Formats: sequence, structure tokens, C-alpha cells
Amino acid sequence: MTGEPKRPDRRPDRPRQLLRRLGRPRPADATSGAVTGLFSIPEGMAYAAIAGFNPVAGLYAGVVPAIVGSLTSRTVLMVTTLTSAIALTSQSVLSDAGLDPQDAGNVAVLTVMVGAVMLLMGVLRLGAVMSFVSNAVMTGFSTGIALQIITGVLKDATGYKPQGHNKLYQLGDWLVHVGDWKGATTLVAVCTLGVWAGARAVKRLEPVALLIAMVVASVGVAALSVDVELVKGIASIPGALPSFTAPDPSAVPELIGGAFSVALVALAQAAGISPSMPNPDGSRSDVNGDFRSQGYANLLGGLFQALPSGGSMSRTGVAVSAGARTRWAGVFSGVFLALVVLLCGSLAERIPMPVIGGLILVVGGELIWGKRHDVRLVLRTSRMSSAAMVLTFLATTQLPLQQAIVIGAVLSLLLFCAQAARQAKVVALDRGEDGTWRTADPPKRLPPGEVTVLDYAGVSFFAELPRVEAQLPDPAGARDAVLVLVVRTVPDVPSSAVIKLLDRYARALADAGGRLVLAGAQPPLVRVLEASGLSERLGEGGVVPVRPEVFGALDTAVADGNVWIAARQRAGTGPDSESTGHS
Repeated sequence: MTGEPKRPDRRPDRPRQLLRRLGRPRPADATSGAVTGLFSIPEGMAYAAIAGFNPVAGLYAGVVPAIVGSLTSRTVLMVTTLTSAIALTSQSVLSDAGLDPQDAGNVAVLTVMVGAVMLLMGVLRLGAVMSFVSNAVMTGFSTGIALQIITGVLKDATGYKPQGHNKLYQLGDWLVHVGDWKGATTLVAVCTLGVWAGARAVKRLEPVALLIAMVVASVGVAALSVDVELVKGIASIPGALPSFTAPDPSAVPELIGGAFSVALVALAQAAGISPSMPNPDGSRSDVNGDFRSQGYANLLGGLFQALPSGGSMSRTGVAVSAGARTRWAGVFSGVFLALVVLLCGSLAERIPMPVIGGLILVVGGELIWGKRHDVRLVLRTSRMSSAAMVLTFLATTQLPLQQAIVIGAVLSLLLFCAQAARQAKVVALDRGEDGTWRTADPPKRLPPGEVTVLDYAGVSFFAELPRVEAQLPDPAGARDAVLVLVVRTVPDVPSSAVIKLLDRYARALADAGGRLVLAGAQPPLVRVLEASGLSERLGEGGVVPVRPEVFGALDTAVADGNVWIAARQRAGTGPDSESTGHS
């Protein structure tokens, strides 16, 4: 039987590709997952309780969202779960909508809607917006989040709750009121830190230092009957896995805007994780992939009693400190948490809060210490970048997180605009005897009867135009001069102010008897020039499209310019002629 040869069936390769992407779990991932899962018990319940939610919903946010998020995330070590900022923002959204945060149906519909927004933003590839957030702003934001993590557990670690909404003020208030710290609580936290430091000093025990500190300190508190707050003081842990909960569709209209707010807060927090926790396998993170990953985590988690979740800096820091090497650490954290809840919830209720508080202080401190090189780099870069970093840090520690995110975005935009306007320039290109092009300063005036080449380097942003216009040669006396302006860096849709500048300069040059030629124009720019009428005013050969050859358009423009000058000189309109005719 003849016919077309069969195409090889590549379907069996897909599972292999999936397995390669997931990686092979390592023993350190299991240990890291156990530590992270234990941390999720008190931390998740506390965040939910502080925001007025059922503490169990915060506990369940560490199960399904963590598993789904870790399996699908492009930032390998990112742990997706509830954070304090997400919990507080979610509570504010439900309260503004007049909905009860204790109602499981309201929580479910909000979580699912947040997941839908995240997934939509990932599909539309809106993660590119995060690339416009400057390193200075992201450094200030990440450092501020780390300080929020620290201030959030000061009460657990010392028994004194600092006053004030400003995180810096809270830190100062906590230090001033040392006398109000509870002795037993503080002693337990200090002993926990001592055990952690001792275990970390032993190289073999370094990956499990957090777990050793948690177990040893918890056993010590129980054995000595130390009177400190335990996890069961927040809420009892049910001995059951999260059950299916149907969202309440009647709450959808009231939560549309709020879902975007919660998603924005969660995604902004997660965006600060990939620069701080690079993938151990060397693969690149992808913001859009992380958006989609968190979307999947919330879509499924919302159906199983979880609060809205996102990439958690503190939980990811715990996982990394405990030795996480692959995405399986996050998966194990969710599985381990589910097993603890199902099999030994009553035992987990006996974990002392000062133990958790002390270890979270370690994690927050390590996050801030890990940013020291970035902070130093920004401070050495420029005063403007330093100011943006400091302002973002202050906003993150003093304002609601959603407002801090907006401020950081605005600062990034202003920083970009200022740098673009300052860096825009025009340089002259001179061809040497060997035929190569060399850069030089642009001339003050255009020499008559010659071709002058200038290269424009900028983004055609209107704020840079005064600087660029000041660098263009004076067209006065430019009889039979040709100015070739290389515009290969001009974006697809330049500012209308750029078109006005080019038109104004072309007219002034024509009045002096010269000519302007735009070389290396990209196809979209050519269409804009034609639509604006500037291409027609420049005349035939006034716009030379870009070519595949390096400097191909420039060479063509220079050759045509020399032909134009020679034709005018033969016609008796050259610079040595008595004629005063203009083109």
C-alpha cells in the first residue's frame, strides 16, 4: 500500500517534556516542604484571623493553592499562599461591598474572581508591564515587604503588640517598649533563635536548621510547661481536608472592581520574588507564566475553602532557607500541610507562637540582608534612582499596599521618562578612509554643498525633544546641504511632537536651500510619515526605508544626497553660484 509516509507520533514525548519541566524532587525538597507546611499552620491562620476571616480558610490557603501554584509556576521556588497584604486587601474589598467575610460563599466567589483576573492578565501578557517597574522601585518595594513581615510577628515573638499603622513607627514603638515584652514569650523566641543558629553553624544541618529549631523549641516548651500562646489560641484545626464550596454568583457584580485590586496586590508581591529567588536550575522566570500560575491556584483554591492567594515572600523565604531546590518543595508543603491537618491537627495546635515568631524574624531578616547588594547598587547609581527606592520603601511601610503599588508604578514611569529625556542625543557619523563609520559631535552649522549624517538615539518621547532640537545644526546658510538623519531607533508610533519637529526643521532647511533625508525608517514609521504628509513634503528619496544590510539605508541616502548636490551644482544653484534659488 502506497501513500504519504506516516508522521512520527510525538505524543509520547509530551509527558517526558512535562516531567523535565517539573524536575526531579530531591530529599531537601521534602524537608523544605515539611518546614514550609508547618509554618503555614500558624501564619496562614493568623493572617486570616487578623483580617476578620475564618482562620481555617487561611490554613486551607496553604493546601490547594500551594500545590497548584508550585506545579505551574515559572518561578520555580515561589510558594503560592495567603499573605497578610492579600488578607487585609480582601477584607477591605468584601467590607466595601457590604459582604460578610465569614461567609464561605463570598470568600469562594472573591477567590475565584481573583484567579480569573490573574489568568486573564497572564493570557493577555500584561506581565510586560512589570518590566517597566525599575529595579530601584522593586528594591524599595521588596525591602518594605520584608519589613512588613518582621513587624507582623513582633507580638508573637515578644508578647507586645506595637502600636501605629506606620510599620517604621511600629518598629520604633516595639523597641521603645522593651519593658513591656513578656519574659516567657521573649525567652522562648530567643531560645528558638539560639537553636536555629547552632544548627545552622553545622554545615550538614544547615538545610534543616529551621525544622530543628521548630521541633526542639516546641518540645522544650511542652516539656517545661512554659505558659505561652499556642496555635490553638487562634482557632482549632479541623481533622478534615478542605471540602468543595460553591461560589455565590449573586456577589459577582459587587466584587468586580475589588477582584482587580486584590489581584494587583498579589501579583505585585509575587513580582518581587523572582529577582530575589532565581531559579536553581538556571531557567528563566516568566512574569506572564507566574500570573497564569497564580490564576490557576486561585481558581481551584477558591472551590476548596481557600482565601485569595499569591506568591508569598515569607513562605518562599522559609522554603529557600530550609533547602528548597525544585518546585517540588512547594508541592510537598501543600501535601504535608494536608496530612498534618488530617492526621495530627491536635498536635499541630500545640506549636508555640513565639517559636513561629522568632523564626519568621529570621526569614524577614534574611530577606532584607539579601537585598543589601541591590540597595548599595541603587545608591551608587544615581540620586534619582535612590530617591525612587526610598520613596517606594516608605510608601510600602506606611500606606495600604495597593496605594504603595500605584505610587511605585508612577515613580517608575517618571524615572523612565526622566532618564529617556536625559539620554536622548544626536551624534554625527563620519566615514573614514577605510569606509567605516565613526561617531563625532554634531556640527553647529551645516556645511553648504556637503552631505552631513546625524544619528538620532532616543525613544521619540516628547519630553526629550527640546534637548534633541538644541543639538541639531543651525540650518541657516545651508545652501545645497543635505542632512541625512538616521531614525532607525524611532519606535513604531512616534510622538506627534516628533513629526512636528521634523517638519519644522525640514522647512527651515528647504528655505535655506538644503534638504532633509530620513534614513533607516521602519515600515510603521514610513506609514506614519506618509499619513502625516511629511513624506510628500520631503520629496522623492526623502524617506529611505530600513534595509537588511547594516547601514544599507544610510549608504543609499548618502549616495542619493551626493547626486542631488551634484545636480543642483550643474544647474547653477551650487554654493559658488550667484543664483539664490531654493529647492
